[in-house]
Amino acid sequence: MDNSMENKESVANKKSIGQELVELLVRIILLLFICYLIVIFIGQRTVVSGSSMTPTLEHNDNLIVDKISYRFQDPERFDVVVFDYQDGRYFIKRVIGLPGETIQIINGSVYINNVLLEEDTYGNEKIVYAGRASQPITLGENEYFVLGDNRNGSKDSRVEEVGNVKRSQIQGKALLRIWPLNKVGFVKNIKCTQ
Repeated sequence: MDNSMENKESVANKKSIGQELVELLVRIILLLFICYLIVIFIGQRTVVSGSSMTPTLEHNDNLIVDKISYRFQDPERFDVVVFDYQDGRYFIKRVIGLPGETIQIINGSVYINNVLLEEDTYGNEKIVYAGRASQPITLGENEYFVLGDNRNGSKDSRVEEVGNVKRSQIQGKALLRIWPLNKVGFVKNIKCTQ
């Protein structure tokens, strides 16, 4: 009788190890699926390449991009957004002009609907190259005008190649800098009273 009890216990132990492996596999698959959903719909890590957003963001800064907020609200002036540029590349710039507004750069300063845009935290340098914004640009219903904070070292809405950014191109808002460690913190999205 003792031998049959031992056999039953060893079979039970084998089943529980097998069940544990199946449960572990199911948990791993579930975790990977949740991570996938987070990256696709909620947030994503991205790395800044270049100096077009200096001094706000530097080359090789690692960011978390909030991909869910813009499902419920539209981008606002001064949000730092990541958008689909072309060929699978993404750009990161600051929203300056909103749908329906008219943008023009006059004597190195940005005007929105003929009113000077007050900027005191970034974009302080006088703009040398106005590009296509030397003439008034009226944005469409779902279009945004974006500039890099490094106004004289940024490829942005001033050039035809980038142009006005459509709402559908915007992937999300730069939310948090996670690297380098000495600069960890929220990316400032200054609000404007205009």
